[in-house]
Amino acid sequence: MLPKWYDRWIAENPKDIYGPAILIGVVGGAVLVAALLVTWGRPLPVEAVQTGPRGTGMSVTKFVADAATPDPTAAAYSTVPPVVPQIGDPRAATGVPNAEPLLADLTVANYERLVNQMRIWTGIPDLLAGEENYQTVVARRMIQMTQNLNENWSGHVNPNGNAGVNCYTCHRGQPVPSGVWFKVTPVSNATAGWAAVQNRVTPVSGSTSLPSDALEKYLLEAEVIAVHDLESRVAQNVTDGSSPTWQNAERTFSLMNYFDNALGVNCVFCHNSRAFYDVSQNTPQWALAQLAIGMVQELNNDYMVPLTEVLPPERLGAQGDVPKIGCLTCHKGYQKPMGGMDMISDWPELASSAPPVYQ
Repeated sequence: MLPKWYDRWIAENPKDIYGPAILIGVVGGAVLVAALLVTWGRPLPVEAVQTGPRGTGMSVTKFVADAATPDPTAAAYSTVPPVVPQIGDPRAATGVPNAEPLLADLTVANYERLVNQMRIWTGIPDLLAGEENYQTVVARRMIQMTQNLNENWSGHVNPNGNAGVNCYTCHRGQPVPSGVWFKVTPVSNATAGWAAVQNRVTPVSGSTSLPSDALEKYLLEAEVIAVHDLESRVAQNVTDGSSPTWQNAERTFSLMNYFDNALGVNCVFCHNSRAFYDVSQNTPQWALAQLAIGMVQELNNDYMVPLTEVLPPERLGAQGDVPKIGCLTCHKGYQKPMGGMDMISDWPELASSAPPVYQ
């Protein structure tokens, strides 16, 4: 039983005794967890894939549980083998009402097979149903884009076999693929220059304060990707636009961060961390990435941007721009889209703009 004066004093002078106790408990718990990690090691097993010379620390490390989990959307992929044409088989031009002109030379069987599968891949049940639907115009352009990718960009989409791409590579059953991007700059209307494009957390910047215009500048406008020189800036003119500044370096870091997240890798997947500036020490994946940058620039400028007047307002971004393609659109966070699955052998109609070759 405490004295009355003590109870009265406590009532007149309340103190927060729980806040400090909680803070001390949280800090103590964190210290304990850190000590356990240091002494016992990682609680979950990991595996490392070496990407460069031994002894350089060039490896991509993943939790074993994550590495063993395939892309869940790959399991939903469906395909249908082609129907080898026979002499006298009717063509879509005469056997299918309002047949898509790009595919009119296909046999009726292969035309229906391809169009039905495209509807499944994109989740658009009336795809190519008529000219009055804007999706018909978009689908026509996407067919041409897919043929171009498989025919002219095989060095990137098919470097080690018969992977290739088809509609499902990006769409995964959705009318608008995940991983597309829109312009978000300026992120601050009260400022101009560099201050207007960075220091605001945005999805395009990977939820960092790095510049949010990296995809716009590098994957659309094809600006040179560069970082500031190792030498002093004193002897260089940084106002003429020819010398990259530290802001250009930060924009480059923003792009590299996007690459890492899009493919589920880290910096040493392409670079030797002891010599980022030495291209000769980069991995073969660096060359594939360079090829991919040029490829995506072409896809955005030749195929996506021209659709600005075709798409309805609800398909455009806040600045009235079309959805654009990036690494994430195909890779979805994995090094190889669809785990490197063969996406084109069953679909020779999409392998090239030339007449398909059936086997």
